[in-house]
Amino acid sequence: MRRSDQRPYREQEREVTDVAAFTSLLEDSAEELYEQAPCGYLSTLMDGTIAKINTTLLEWLGLSRQQVVGRMRFADLLTVGGKLYHETHFAPLLQMNGEVSGIALDIKTADGQRMPVLVTSKVKTGDDGGPMLVRTTVFDARDRRAYETELLRGRQEAEAARRQAEADRERLQEALAVLQQSLLPAELPTVPGLEAGSYYHTASPELLGGDFYDLFPLDADRWAFFLGDVCGKGPQAAAVTSLTRYTLRAAALHDPDPVTVLTTLNTVLHERYTSGDTRYCTAIFGVLHPGDDQVSVHLASGGHPSALIQRADGTAHYLPTPGGMLIGVLPEAQFTPARTRLLPGDTLLLYTDGLTEARTGPERELFGDDALRTFAAEQSATGPQALVTALTGLLADFGDGLDDDTALLALGVPARLPHPTSKDLT
Repeated sequence: MRRSDQRPYREQEREVTDVAAFTSLLEDSAEELYEQAPCGYLSTLMDGTIAKINTTLLEWLGLSRQQVVGRMRFADLLTVGGKLYHETHFAPLLQMNGEVSGIALDIKTADGQRMPVLVTSKVKTGDDGGPMLVRTTVFDARDRRAYETELLRGRQEAEAARRQAEADRERLQEALAVLQQSLLPAELPTVPGLEAGSYYHTASPELLGGDFYDLFPLDADRWAFFLGDVCGKGPQAAAVTSLTRYTLRAAALHDPDPVTVLTTLNTVLHERYTSGDTRYCTAIFGVLHPGDDQVSVHLASGGHPSALIQRADGTAHYLPTPGGMLIGVLPEAQFTPARTRLLPGDTLLLYTDGLTEARTGPERELFGDDALRTFAAEQSATGPQALVTALTGLLADFGDGLDDDTALLALGVPARLPHPTSKDLT
């Protein structure tokens, strides 16, 4: 027969002896393992009286075995808050479920310090199923509590930083809104024989826009208006907008001819930004001369979308100003003049390209000039403010398809009221 183990007998005998010695060592150290375990152990009677406790937990508490065993209850080891939690939650749960696991508590040491721990308890039952005692394991949670405290502090600091950032953002938005309003007329003046309406949409409350408009008197019989768009956004664009508005106003009071006014603006912007960061704008400038039941309009455009006229008869068309160049790019620029008359019920609409370049539909197509003309023709010719209100609703319908600032300025002659007839008076 083949032997299963061919090793020498002495070697086998030595191995058996070593195993026996190791087993004996384990048996001898079981009590030591209990006493010197890296966690605390204790056993309590069902009324909470401590019947057994290991050395590790005694060292944490700073108490002797004689002070604890048979003299103290488990709840006596806890802080005031821990005792309250033990009586209201821990003990009822243990009685109901027979065990509780991983409960965070604080034990108090002999020198009055708090020590955070995690407690797990389980009821030991007898052969008849009745409760005999409670075995409890106590884990040192100081490192964990320190980590949680640091984590909580970090979260609190992050939350405080977030709230501060939100507050700073709100203050910035308020400041920008005030500054933006300073670049626009607070309200449009009342012009005899004329109605006016305006609207300004800000694409981002955190960025200053470059769109602008104004309406102001030149003398007793004439009024000037303009609308335009400065390239870019932010403080630099706002500076150009401010310079542009005041230059247009000053130039118009000196010589209100639209081409002359835009030429003056071109000279100022080109000289101011001739080197470094080039800045330019587009604009329409015009003069209104109200008369009997009509307003004559003389305007010029520099690179700006053509003005749109909504007529009282339900039609709409653009007032062409081809060839007008961007303002401020070249030392000399060509500007295109145009003239028209507004009769009762007619409205002249000026707008910036945020309106026509809005994206619509699932294909994100440009709204475009044709769609704007069609939209204007579909609206009742009831005056500038009514048209501006309709366009405001249109801009809102664009949603996130409207990603640029948009300015609207509408000027028109109020429609004649029908004369009452004898039938109306009866």
